[in-house]
Amino acid sequence: MPIKIPENLPAYEVLRKEGVMVMDEATALRQDIRPLQIGLLNLMPRKVQTEIQFARLIGATPLQIELTLIRMTDHRPKNTAPEHMEAFYRPFREVRGRKFDGLIITGAPIELLPFEEVRYWDELCEVFDWTRTHVHRSFGVCWGAQAMLHHFYGVPKHELPAKAFGCFRHKVLQPASPYLRGFSDSFVVPVSRWTETREADLPQGVNVLVSSRHTGLCLVEDPAHRALYMFNHLEYDSLTLKEEYDRDVASGAPIRIPIDYFPEDDPDQTPRNRWRSHAHLLYGNWINEIYQTTPFEIDRIGQD
Repeated sequence: MPIKIPENLPAYEVLRKEGVMVMDEATALRQDIRPLQIGLLNLMPRKVQTEIQFARLIGATPLQIELTLIRMTDHRPKNTAPEHMEAFYRPFREVRGRKFDGLIITGAPIELLPFEEVRYWDELCEVFDWTRTHVHRSFGVCWGAQAMLHHFYGVPKHELPAKAFGCFRHKVLQPASPYLRGFSDSFVVPVSRWTETREADLPQGVNVLVSSRHTGLCLVEDPAHRALYMFNHLEYDSLTLKEEYDRDVASGAPIRIPIDYFPEDDPDQTPRNRWRSHAHLLYGNWINEIYQTTPFEIDRIGQD
């Protein structure tokens, strides 16, 4: 089954050319099934790139997905055209009455700011509390994961002496987890962050599923809030780290070559994608867990 997104969304044509099944409104209406309602709260500055990355992963399962793009109500992004935001995004204020089978909360390039100094922090805290009654399962990514843990448990983030940047091998610690079904014992994950969440700060009942001896926590499960927290970036495209590196070099920022990313550590060579299959496994497993456990009547979400 395909993912349902607007036909004029830039991601539609990109994914269609890649072979991802996509459908428009008219086609969806002909199918007598309830699609899974997945929201994407996109906090990243390059909205279109992020839309494509996540739609590609959640649209690769056998289930029909209806994706809703969500933004913070009063925050106006500087790097995406207002026309795009107006056409495709719903402010949180407009969707807070709806229920969702799943919600992905992305990272944001603000990780060195204290949480409470983020301009939309108050509304984001409303989103986190809203997930407890209106979302069946949530998925926080990078800064989004750190923010959720901080809100629910007061877990701090710690600034790193240098940016964790590159491709690092990670170890599966809970192979029986349904979210890790089909995973290798270890796998490569792109990492790009200036801060970390430490296992010693996690509350009891929050389980570490994947970690690295080089970069620490990667994937954590929070059963009490029906949430996964991913601190790294399996959703990244092959060239995303290169684009980040090139931007830092162009701006004169202190940055080193991403570790174990470019062949022979040569930025002039094309990076090889070594994480794509595990990205599809993780998000496919997450979608499957939603499908297996979410109520058929969507209004029942949050009532248990």
